[in-house]
Amino acid sequence: MTSEAREDTAQSPDTPPPTGTEDREAADAHIEEQLREHGVRLGRGGIAPAVFYPALALVVIVSVVAVIWPGGTEMVLVDTVQRIIVADFGWFYILAIAIFVAVALFIAVSPFGRVVIGREGDKPEFSRASWFAMLFAAGMGIGLVFYGVAEPLSFATVDPKPPGAEDPAQRSLLAMAQTFVHWGVHPWAVYVIIGLSLALAIHKRGRPVSIRWALEPLLGERVKGPIGDVIDVLAILGTIFGVATSLGLGVQQIGAGLAHMGVVDEPTTPLLIGLIIVITLLATASVISGLGKGIKWLSNINLGLAGVLLIAVLVTGPTLFIFRNMIESLGVYLGNVLPMTFDASAYTGQAGADWQASWSVFYWGWWMSWAPFVGVFIARISRGRTVREFVIGALLVPMAVAVVWFSVLGGTAIFREMFGDGGLVQGDRVIAENALFDMLDGLPIGSVLSVLAIVLVAIFFVTSSDSGSLVVDMLASGGHPDPPTWSRVVWALTEGVIAIALLIAGGLGALQAGAIATALPFSIVLLAMAVALLKALSGDLRAMRRADLDERRRDFRTEFTDHLEENFDKHFGNSVDERIDYALSRTRGAERPHFRRPGTDGRQSTRRVDGDQESGGRKRGSRKPPKSS
Repeated sequence: MTSEAREDTAQSPDTPPPTGTEDREAADAHIEEQLREHGVRLGRGGIAPAVFYPALALVVIVSVVAVIWPGGTEMVLVDTVQRIIVADFGWFYILAIAIFVAVALFIAVSPFGRVVIGREGDKPEFSRASWFAMLFAAGMGIGLVFYGVAEPLSFATVDPKPPGAEDPAQRSLLAMAQTFVHWGVHPWAVYVIIGLSLALAIHKRGRPVSIRWALEPLLGERVKGPIGDVIDVLAILGTIFGVATSLGLGVQQIGAGLAHMGVVDEPTTPLLIGLIIVITLLATASVISGLGKGIKWLSNINLGLAGVLLIAVLVTGPTLFIFRNMIESLGVYLGNVLPMTFDASAYTGQAGADWQASWSVFYWGWWMSWAPFVGVFIARISRGRTVREFVIGALLVPMAVAVVWFSVLGGTAIFREMFGDGGLVQGDRVIAENALFDMLDGLPIGSVLSVLAIVLVAIFFVTSSDSGSLVVDMLASGGHPDPPTWSRVVWALTEGVIAIALLIAGGLGALQAGAIATALPFSIVLLAMAVALLKALSGDLRAMRRADLDERRRDFRTEFTDHLEENFDKHFGNSVDERIDYALSRTRGAERPHFRRPGTDGRQSTRRVDGDQESGGRKRGSRKPPKSS
C-alpha cells in the first residue's frame, strides 16, 4: 500500500479535517463523540482497549516464543500447523477463494452494479485515471519483485505443479498461467469483498473505518460488542502477519542483492535482522515525524522505478519472445482458469500436497491475511464510484499489471533458461531471493538494474511498514481516522519484531506458515462478509429502485399536470376568461361587453347589455349567464 493510503485513510468520510484555526483537542473530542454514537468506547491514550491489548498480547507472545525457542517454533509452524492446515483445510482455502471470485463477478454483472458507493449526490473524489493509478500502486509490492522471476521459472523448470507436463514449452505456458492465477483476479476478488463492504459501510452508512462494520448488515447491533472486538482483533493479526511476511521476503531479497553485488559475502541471519531493524526504524521515523509528503514522494518514485525496471528488461531482453509469450500464456490462462481455480491436487499424493503448501494455499492465506490492509485503501479512494466500476476496476487493472509484470520478468528468465545461457536454476531448485539478480545480470545494464531493484524493494519496505501501521492503528483505535502517534509507533515496531521472529524461527517457511495460519480464522470472517455484502447491496438496490420509482412518479405527475394545463387553456381558456369578465361586470354594475355565447360559432344572435330583449325571446328579468360548452 502506498502513501496515498496514508493520506486518504487519515480522513473520516463524516469528519472534516481540522482547519488551521481549529483546536486539535476540540477536533479529537468531536471525532470521539461520533465514535461513541456508534458504540465505540476509547480508553486512555485514544485506543480501544478490547481490541488493542488482546491483539498486541498475541503478537508479543508469538514473537517472544519464536525468538526464545526458534527450533520449536519452526517445528510447530512449519511441520505441524502448516501441515495440518494444508492437509485438512487446503480444500477450504481453495473453495473460499473460488467463492470470492464468483461473488465478485456476480456483483459486477448483476443489477447490484448500479448502486453508488456513497450518499446521494456524492461524486468520485479522483479522476478515473488517478483512481486506476492508485489501484496499480496497491497492486505493486514486495511480493511482485520477489516472485517476479522465481515463480514462473520454478513452475517451468524444477517445481511444476504435479503431475506436470512433459513438453518444456507446454510446461512453461502452464507455468505462466498458474502464476496469473496466483496474482491476478483471485487475490483481488478477496480485496473486492472486503474493500466494497468497507466502502459501503464508510461512505454510505457513515460508519468508522473498522472491519466490524462490514458485517453490520448481517450481525446488526452485535458488531458493537465482543463479536465486533474479535473481528477487529483477527483483522489486526492477519494484517500484522501479512505485512511481516512481505517484510521478511523483502529483506531476504535485499540481502541477496547485496551479496550478488559483492557488498557482503553472503546474506547471513544477523545481516537480515540488521536490515529489518534499520528499515523499520526508518518507517518508525516517518510515523513520528508525520512526513506524509515525503513518503508520498518516495511512493511515486517507487512506481516510477518499477516502470523503469519493467521497460528496461522489456527493451534489453528478448522483446519479441516476451510479447508472443504474453499473448499465448494469457490464452492458456483464460482456457484453464476454472480447473486451475478448483485444483486441490487430490490425485497427486504427497507431492501435490507439498506443492499446494508452498504455493497456492500459501498465496490464498497470504491474500486473506493481507485483505484488511488493501481493503481499507481501495475503500477509501472509491467514494462516488458505482459498484460495477469498483469491481471491474479492482479486478482488471491489477490483473493487467500482473500479466505484464510476470510476462516481462518471468518470460525473460524462461527464455534464458530454455534458449540462452541458463544458470538461473541452482541444482534442483530456484533460489527465489537470487533469481531476479541472476536474471538481470545477463542483461546489458544488469548491474544498474540490480541497484534499482534493491532500492525498489527497500522503499516498498518503508512505505508498506508505515502504511500497515496506520491501518492496524485505526483498527485498534475503534476506527479513529487520526489515531494516536504513539500507538502507530508501537505497531510499526511490532511489524518489524514479528518479521525478525519468524525469520529466526525458520525463514521463508515460517513466514509462509504464519500467513497461512492467521488466515484460517479470518477466512470465516471474509465469508460472512460476502454474505453481509450481498445483503447490504440488496437493501441498497431496493432503496435505489424505490427512489427511481418515486422520481418517475413525480416526473409523470409534473408532465401530466403540464399537459392538462396546456390542453385546458387550449380548449377552455377563452370560455373561462369570458365567464370571469361577465362575472366581474355584473359585480361592478358596469356595462357588459358584447360577447359570443361560449361554445357557439357565431351563428346565434348575441345578447345586448342595454336591450330589453335577448336572443331566443327571453326577457330582461330572466337573463342567465351563458353555459359553457
